[in-house]
Amino acid sequence: MEINADKKARLLRGELLVDIDWLATDVIGARGCVFVKASPEIVWGMLTDYGHLHETMPKVTSSALVEDRGACKIIEQTGKSGIFIFERSVHFMLKVDEDFPKRLHFEQVKGDFKVYEGNWFLEAVRSEHEAGTIVTYQARMKPDFFAPPILVSFVQSQDLPAILRSIRTYCEPRAGA
Repeated sequence: MEINADKKARLLRGELLVDIDWLATDVIGARGCVFVKASPEIVWGMLTDYGHLHETMPKVTSSALVEDRGACKIIEQTGKSGIFIFERSVHFMLKVDEDFPKRLHFEQVKGDFKVYEGNWFLEAVRSEHEAGTIVTYQARMKPDFFAPPILVSFVQSQDLPAILRSIRTYCEPRAGA
C-alpha cells in the first residue's frame, strides 16, 4: 500500500486503511495500515512475541516458536478463519524472516493454505504533533480447502481491521500513550 500524504494524514487522525484485491488464480491480496502511538521497537515486541500471539491477536488460538535460527524463525499457529457457521480452524507453520525493527516477512512452509505469505512493515513517524509507528500488513492468501474467493475477501475485510486495532490497543499503553 503506497502511503501518500493524504493516507498518512488519515492514519495520524486514527483511521485504519484496508484494501482487499482479487489476484490471479483466486489468490486474495490484503493490505492494511494503522498508526500506533508507540515506537517500532514496542510494536516489534508484540509482533514477535510468538508464544503469546494467541493472547494479543484476534483469531489466533495458539502460537508457538518451534525453531529459532537467529533472524529466521519457524512458528506454528492455529487460528479461526471464516464467519458464522462457515468458521473453521486453520493450522500452519510459518517461516518468519526478521529485519529488526523494520520488517517481518512470513511464508507458510506447511499448512492449510495453498498460498500464505506476506510482510509486516514498521515505519517510525515523527511529526510536530505525533510520534509513533505506521504499521503496514501486506499478504497474499489462498486456502487449500473449499472457500470461495468472495468469502475469503469478506473475511479479510472483517478480520484485518480487528487485527490492526488490537496492535494499537496492546502497544499504546505500553508506550505510555
